[in-house]
Amino acid sequence: MTSGLADSVEHPLASLVAGVRGLVEQHGGAPAWTVSPSQLPGLLAELVAVQNALDAVRLRLLRETDRHQLGEASGHTSTANWWADQARITRPAAHRELQLAESLDDSQHEPAAEALATGEVSLEQTVVILHAVDRLPTDLVGPVLRRDIENHLLDLARQHDPKDLRLLGHKALEVLAPEVAEEIERRRLEAEEQHAAATATFTMRPDGEGSVFGRFKIPVLAAEILAKHLNAIAAPKHQHQHATSGASHEPRVSRPLKLGAAFIEYLQTRAATGTPKAGGMAATVVVTMTLADLTGTSHHPAHLDTGETISASEARRLACEAGIIPAVLGTSSQILDLGRKTRFHTEPQRIAIALRDHGCVAEHCDWPPAMCHIHHPVPWARGGPTSVTNGTMLCPRHHTLAHDTRYQHKTSPGGKVTFSRRT
Repeated sequence: MTSGLADSVEHPLASLVAGVRGLVEQHGGAPAWTVSPSQLPGLLAELVAVQNALDAVRLRLLRETDRHQLGEASGHTSTANWWADQARITRPAAHRELQLAESLDDSQHEPAAEALATGEVSLEQTVVILHAVDRLPTDLVGPVLRRDIENHLLDLARQHDPKDLRLLGHKALEVLAPEVAEEIERRRLEAEEQHAAATATFTMRPDGEGSVFGRFKIPVLAAEILAKHLNAIAAPKHQHQHATSGASHEPRVSRPLKLGAAFIEYLQTRAATGTPKAGGMAATVVVTMTLADLTGTSHHPAHLDTGETISASEARRLACEAGIIPAVLGTSSQILDLGRKTRFHTEPQRIAIALRDHGCVAEHCDWPPAMCHIHHPVPWARGGPTSVTNGTMLCPRHHTLAHDTRYQHKTSPGGKVTFSRRT
């Protein structure tokens, strides 16, 4: 009895749809050229707001349809596939609309849902705002901060289109909670570096005509070091020094050919000549960081002189073994110290350490001395000396773990190092 009474009363949303349909049929065909030019901007703005509000109604109805699984009841495999047929849109578009409807139904997105329902934001802006909020890590960004960020982006939506809003969404956390944004950036950099190192590849194959094709995928830092060296070799001054005395004029050579020749020279002479020079300076990557970053008391990203960014842990690892010069900054961003390569162990020291350690000292690792780095057990950045006593051999993988804050390690009386993940 109650159900029959409820079915006989027209729902407000049904009245809305019927009313809009009736008004469109009654007035929608009126010629636009009869509208006064002064009225056109206002009419278009109002029409956009109405369209946004109707989009909100459609998504609420779509969400309710999915809740009752009406799509499956009509023989479709999902509500999204049913909606694609009903709305005559692609299935990916239908799935995106259903996902948006589910997100707006979540109480945490109540501000965005209200803004869309009142026509203040467009559907595309709403998608951008929800994506910016949903991608935030829940362990660092709580409900209150997430709500603040969503409201902040809704305010910005009044003056910015979806493209600008997407960029502002990436910066919202820096504006409202810079310390949280810094921690997220640290995690992102370390995760990218770990993934890049784990997925690095190098392949070569002969072409049958005296040359070899190659492909590689390496971390950004390794690529920047290689680029520095090749650019130094390909520099005009370097080439002039190696040119024959009788050559008065050299033809112009394309940059890929120059770098190809530089790569050959690099491979053939690297061991004998050391780091190539450009403009009288070694082609060395400079890492800029604060003293706190270098000593491990903070986790701000470090910056390469090429413009790239690396994590603080990666920069500290490089302080042990790499062609890297750290430019250490004080609180006023003035250079306190420009580290020198003399912090690296000398060849006699490396030989002595190799004779003592016989390769990587990590438990169960069999990497030979020639493929190992020299690690400072007492970090060089914390005053550790560059000596045989304060030097131990670690392969690249275990050297990375030694500077990874996610791992801890202990040294046995016999000198072997055991790594374990922190809990």
